[in-house]
Amino acid sequence: MAQVSGTTWSNSTATYSMGTNVREDLEDVIYLLDPMDTWASTNLDKVDASSTFHEWLSDVLAGATANRQVEGDDASFTTAAPAERLGNICQISRKTFIVSGTLEEVKKAGRKSEIKRLGTKYLKELKRDIELSIVGNQASSLGGAATARSSAGMESWIEGPTSTTAGTAANVVTATTNGASHTTPGFSGGTVAAPTDGTTGAFTIGQLNAALQGSWDDGGDPRVILAAANNKNTIDNFTSLATRQVDVAKTGKLPVIGSVNVYVHSYGSPSMVVLSRYVRSSVVLCLDPSYWAIAFLRRPFMETLAKTGDAEKRQMIAEHTLICRNPAASSKVVGIA
Repeated sequence: MAQVSGTTWSNSTATYSMGTNVREDLEDVIYLLDPMDTWASTNLDKVDASSTFHEWLSDVLAGATANRQVEGDDASFTTAAPAERLGNICQISRKTFIVSGTLEEVKKAGRKSEIKRLGTKYLKELKRDIELSIVGNQASSLGGAATARSSAGMESWIEGPTSTTAGTAANVVTATTNGASHTTPGFSGGTVAAPTDGTTGAFTIGQLNAALQGSWDDGGDPRVILAAANNKNTIDNFTSLATRQVDVAKTGKLPVIGSVNVYVHSYGSPSMVVLSRYVRSSVVLCLDPSYWAIAFLRRPFMETLAKTGDAEKRQMIAEHTLICRNPAASSKVVGIA
């Protein structure tokens, strides 16, 4: 049945219609997609830096040897190796916004103040940017007049030895037998170079165990496994790991747990398996958190910039670097397809 001719109705666009007189139906809330699962920037130790190049000392114990001495023998001496001096470069991360005086004053949907809304949103984005720099494969750089300084990430710090054979312990385990195509130069001459990616292969439980053992062999305790969604899913589906059901009442629903949150293995403490949005999909990090920290030359803050017109300017700044107290304490699996 058709509408009667001449009907005044809500959606009409004719002259003198009610269409332009109907009040808007707009919810007074903003639904912000807010994934703030920043494990590293939330959980690592925080220390203060006093220069743009932050340094620390790292040392390892000599390997155990058969130590048998002749009775009455005179002592002999060898020169002790000095501790290694390591360092990383502070990078500046920034978020800015400008809000007109009119927009701040008018009545808005979902918020009273646009300055407060953007301040909260961009501070969260800044934390995510810091997380990406921490767990990634970024190299360190002193920068220059037109080039920003950069802080080396975890991927770049975790260096060899490298194994291309599943089950062979190493700090860098490749998911392919062509391990020569993957390199991690590590720290040298005051900077850390970015890893080189090569051929890829399937991620296996043997590779994960080899990386965990590599950390343990060197004295680390890899209590955290940090993985992107594809590799977390692979860990969840390792056939040698148990999928269990939860006991419930007869009338209750039966949940089945198919996710690995803690991996109990033979090489130190059980490892917490953490899903990360920021670790590359080709890499799994096996970390001893006690050997990582974040140094801040300037901790995150927001400041008001000089007013030059009918608008308010804000700037959020953090100056930070990643500390790898001892690269040998952690390990990684690389070259994952």
